Amino acid sequence: MGQVVSAVLLALGAFFSLVAAIGVLRFPDLFLRMHCSAKSATLGVSCIMLGAAVHFGDLISYTKAVAAIVFLLISAPVATHVLARAAFYAGVPLWKGTLGDELSGHYDKGGPEFGAPGAADGAEGAREPGTGSRPPA
Repeated sequence: MGQVVSAVLLALGAFFSLVAAIGVLRFPDLFLRMHCSAKSATLGVSCIMLGAAVHFGDLISYTKAVAAIVFLLISAPVATHVLARAAFYAGVPLWKGTLGDELSGHYDKGGPEFGAPGAADGAEGAREPGTGSRPPA
């Protein structure tokens, strides 16, 4: 029974990883590619890790697999968000079929929320406390 469950999880993981790879190749812009690679690859790697843990069947394998999955579920969305935000600020163009850009006009490219040099330590270019989108330091 464990071999069947392991094989199914490994096949599901391979399928979702393949879907992520195809999405990276086929989607038209950076933001869609990042979305498919973060979502599908996270699910694919999680299934593969669980399949490997079920295959080996000991406590240490389950512990390592769960730890890796938790780390992946925490770090992948954060990394994708940071990369997408940097790409948006760098002016990476959206796909022409995008229905709307909800962030356009919300950020001053020279302001502290954009990441201007010295904005984090209250240097030149920082706003007065209480006027920005971040709490004062």
